[in-house]
Amino acid sequence: MAIRFVTGNEGKVREARDYFDGIETVERIEYDYTEVQSDSLEDIATHGARETFAALESDDPVIVDDTGLFVEALGGFPGPYSAYVEDTVGVERLWRLASEEENRRARFETVLVYADADGTEAFEGSVAGTLVAPRGEGGFGYDPIFEYNGRTLAEMSTEEKNAISHRGRALAAFAEWYGDRDV
Repeated sequence: MAIRFVTGNEGKVREARDYFDGIETVERIEYDYTEVQSDSLEDIATHGARETFAALESDDPVIVDDTGLFVEALGGFPGPYSAYVEDTVGVERLWRLASEEENRRARFETVLVYADADGTEAFEGSVAGTLVAPRGEGGFGYDPIFEYNGRTLAEMSTEEKNAISHRGRALAAFAEWYGDRDV
């Protein structure tokens, strides 16, 4: 049996495979599930996982994740709307908005939801940092403006970033739960 990771991002799947080395096969599938509008990452990912599992009509479980950047001084904005804000406003403009604030603390959060015939389980991961002027050439999205321990995520290697990332923490919690199940 394979775990199907519902994403268009092969990088997410490679990261997930690292957590399941030798335990389970993780395969990427693309499915355009309905993304509900909610202030809750868990609600969004749970809806996507349930819809996808039902639509694919297979016994193989699915996982769906949703991620947000939560800026303290902006009341948690952009939060679950991070991808939309990145696409419409852009990372540079979000930085300009945050740069006016004295408090630039922020956190990335990921909720990963597993769905199978028995229902769903949710797993969370987060990493706290500070927003800074864009630096670095790596990563994607908000990585150039998110600093953790003196370096932006865009200044880290993929391995360094994955070791501390919000998604990695959610995947680790999921892998532990999955490995402990009696099937």
